Amino acid sequence: MASYNKVILMGHLTRDPELKTLPSQTVVCDFALAVNRRWKDANGGDREEVLFIDCAAFGKTGETIAGNLTKGRPVHIEGRLRLEQWEQEDGQRRSKIRVVVEQFRFVDRKPTGQPAERNGRG
Repeated sequence: MASYNKVILMGHLTRDPELKTLPSQTVVCDFALAVNRRWKDANGGDREEVLFIDCAAFGKTGETIAGNLTKGRPVHIEGRLRLEQWEQEDGQRRSKIRVVVEQFRFVDRKPTGQPAERNGRG
């Protein structure tokens, strides 16, 4: 049976991206997106749900994101889900799902007014 792991999101960064180098010398950029969903409830009232999603971009894609995006900026990303699992010092097992960014697109203009729409590929 075939499987498919593809995520497409557009949201705003919740914090400035953090760029670091792994022991393998691979560059990774960690950031988080806030993705909002708005709707009307049964009584006609406005409702909103916000998801906070951890993301990682590797190599040149990560460097470009870290160099051009800051907290609050919108971005469109495409990638895949990855399950991360670890054990804490107290022996408790932890896990979380993260989006690994494969492509992205700026969706606003840079603060300087220069167009910023381009694709990043890692």
